[in-house]
Amino acid sequence: MNHHPADDSDGTGDLGAGAPAPVDLLGVGIGPFNLSLAALADGVPGLGAVFLEQRTAFRWHPGLLIDGATLQVPFLADLVSLVDPTSRWSFLNYIRSQERLFPFYFAERFHIPRAEYDAYCRWVSERLTSCRFGHRADTVHWDESRQAFEVAYTRLGADGAPAGRGTVLARHLALGVGTAPHVPEVLRPLADDPDVPVLHSADYLAHRERLLAAEHVTVVGAGQSGAEVLLDLLRARPRGREGLAWLARTPAFAPMEYSKLGLEHFTPDYTRYFHGLPQDARDRLLPGQWQLYKGVSADTLGDIHDELYRRVLPGGWPDVVLTPGVAVTGAARREGRIDLALRHTEEGSAASLRTDAVVLATGYAERPVDALLEPLGAYVARDTAGRPLVDRDQRLALDEKVGGKVFVQNAERHTHGVGAPDLGLAAWRSAVILNALTGRSPYPLPGRTAFTTFGLADAHR
Repeated sequence: MNHHPADDSDGTGDLGAGAPAPVDLLGVGIGPFNLSLAALADGVPGLGAVFLEQRTAFRWHPGLLIDGATLQVPFLADLVSLVDPTSRWSFLNYIRSQERLFPFYFAERFHIPRAEYDAYCRWVSERLTSCRFGHRADTVHWDESRQAFEVAYTRLGADGAPAGRGTVLARHLALGVGTAPHVPEVLRPLADDPDVPVLHSADYLAHRERLLAAEHVTVVGAGQSGAEVLLDLLRARPRGREGLAWLARTPAFAPMEYSKLGLEHFTPDYTRYFHGLPQDARDRLLPGQWQLYKGVSADTLGDIHDELYRRVLPGGWPDVVLTPGVAVTGAARREGRIDLALRHTEEGSAASLRTDAVVLATGYAERPVDALLEPLGAYVARDTAGRPLVDRDQRLALDEKVGGKVFVQNAERHTHGVGAPDLGLAAWRSAVILNALTGRSPYPLPGRTAFTTFGLADAHR
C-alpha cells in the first residue's frame, strides 16, 4: 500500500497529477457514504486514498435542514461508530471537540437534529486530508500497462468554472456519486421553468419565503420530506387561511416501520439474505417494502395532527386537504396559477386542483454513472434489466481483463435491498469495502447482526 499523496490544507488544491505511483483507492463523490469510507480508510496504515467532489464543500441536503427536523436514525449511525466506536471521526468525538458533550448528555437525544449531522460531516470532511473538493471526475479508463484506472478530472473554481484539468491513477475505485432529486415527467416542464413555483423539496428552504407568500401550496409526496415541508408551512400560515394540500400516491399517510424487529431489515444479515435471492424475487420484493423507507416518522405524523387539531379548537376546519391514493397525471400553467390533473387510484375518478405553488417531495433517484464509466462499459456485467451486477462486497462485476476493483455505494438497491441508502449501514459497508480491497480485515465484522433469520438456509446457524 502507498502512503497518502501530497496534501493541501483546505482540500481544494490540485492532486499533483503526474505522480508515478497510483493511489490505492480513488473515491468519486463525497457524500456521507464515501465520507464514511474516507474516515475509515484513514485508520488503515499505509493505504493511499483520495476522494474527489465537484462541490466546494460538504453539504448534506441543505434545502431540507428545516428547524427542528431530526435524523430518522440514531446518532450511532454516524460515519464510523458501528464499526469503530473508538475512531477520532465519531460523532461523539465531534461533540467533544465542540465542548458540547455535557449538554448533549443531558439533552438525552438519540436522534440528533439534521443540521447537526450536516455540521458533523462537514467537520470530518474539512479535516480528512484525503478529501478534495472542487474536483470533478470526468472519465475513467483502465490502463492495462500500468494495471490502474486513469481518471481524468477537472479542477473547478469557486464559481464552478473549470480552473484546470488533470489525471490521477488509482488501483481501485469507489463510486459514491449519490442521488439526484426525482421530478415526475408530467411536472418536469414546469419545474424546469424558473418563473414557475414548482420545485423539488431538496430546494425547499431556498424558496420558503416565496412559498409562504403564495395563496395556496400543494405538497406532492407522502415520505418524510413531504411531511416535514407540510408541517413547516402549516405552522407558519395563518389560522383559517392555510391554503395547503398534501397529495400522495401511497394508499395512506403511513408511519415508517420502526419496530425493533422491523428495523432488522437494515442489518447486514438482511442485506446478505436479499443479495442471495434470485433477481426476479428481489424485484418483486422491493416495491412492497415502501413503508420501510418511504414512510413518515410517527412523531412527525403526530405533530401534523396536533397542529391541525389546534386549529380546529376555535371552531371550523383548517383549510388543509390531505389526500392519499392520488396520482398527478398532468400539469399546466393557466392565468398565473397551476392546474394539476389528478387521478384517484382506488376510485378510478379524476379531478383537477388549482394551486399557486407545488413542492415535489418525490424522492431521489440514483445518479447514473454510465457517462463516467463509458470507457469501461464493455467490461461491466449486467442483469436482465440492464443494471450493473454488484457482488456481496460492493464490487461491480467486471471482466477479468480489468485487474482493479470498482466499488459502489448507494447504487445497489436492486442487489442489496432497502438498506442501500440507509445511513445506519454506512460504516459497515465501508468496512466491507476496505476489507475486500486490502485482502485482510482491518475492520473485523460481526458474524451475526439480527435476531431474525431471514431464510431457511440460516435458520439453524
